[in-house]
Amino acid sequence: MTTVTTRTVRYPADGLTMVGHLALPAGTGRRPAVLIGPEGPGISDFQRGLADALAELGYVALLFDINGGRWFTDPQEMLDRALPLLADPGRMREIGRAALDVLRAEPRTDPDRIAAIGYGTGGAIALELGRAGVPLRAIGTLNAVTVGRPGEAANIPCPVWAGVGSEDPIMSVARREEFTAELQAAGVDWRLTVYGGAQHAFHHPIGDAVVVPGVGHHPRQADRAWRDMLALLAECLPVTESGDSGS
Repeated sequence: MTTVTTRTVRYPADGLTMVGHLALPAGTGRRPAVLIGPEGPGISDFQRGLADALAELGYVALLFDINGGRWFTDPQEMLDRALPLLADPGRMREIGRAALDVLRAEPRTDPDRIAAIGYGTGGAIALELGRAGVPLRAIGTLNAVTVGRPGEAANIPCPVWAGVGSEDPIMSVARREEFTAELQAAGVDWRLTVYGGAQHAFHHPIGDAVVVPGVGHHPRQADRAWRDMLALLAECLPVTESGDSGS
């Protein structure tokens, strides 16, 4: 079994001290890296497990923070934090770039091979990094079909995969269509997967999630979405052993 090393990383962003989770694969050489954005409530043990799973596969993985170390259990508190952030692309990019700087500074990271994935608010941040022209190898999002400022999607330098539940009241059919029209008009290599019967945040176990109407866990579709996310990374950011003296 691959040995994974993890540690907490603290760094400034958005006027807060962010508390991220870094997972490193076995070995000593540089590896492709994945920036992971959490949904609105913040970082949970479930998401730390996703970062660890990517490290098991050979990626350097940084789960970045969006709430200054807080995990919101009250839906209104979460919305009071997330909604103004989602309305401000500049702030989202600041948070994403600060985390990206941490990931690039990690000696195990190959700075030319980085992808960004995210869930909900974290997925919106990943998309904003793309719209800002950050040189990513892939962008993968779940429950985050957000639309950017006019014309900026043309700056996205990589393939984009987005997943959404068919019964998600937040990511409506109209919103999906606006999102895909934006990417299509910009000439982006995009894919959208709709998971039948799934609601918003369907990937996240209910045990530690904020539960509001329209939110619900769908284990079967969650497993499928994770496999689809891994397929995106395997296609656009394959793990290679070259240059890793510890392999």
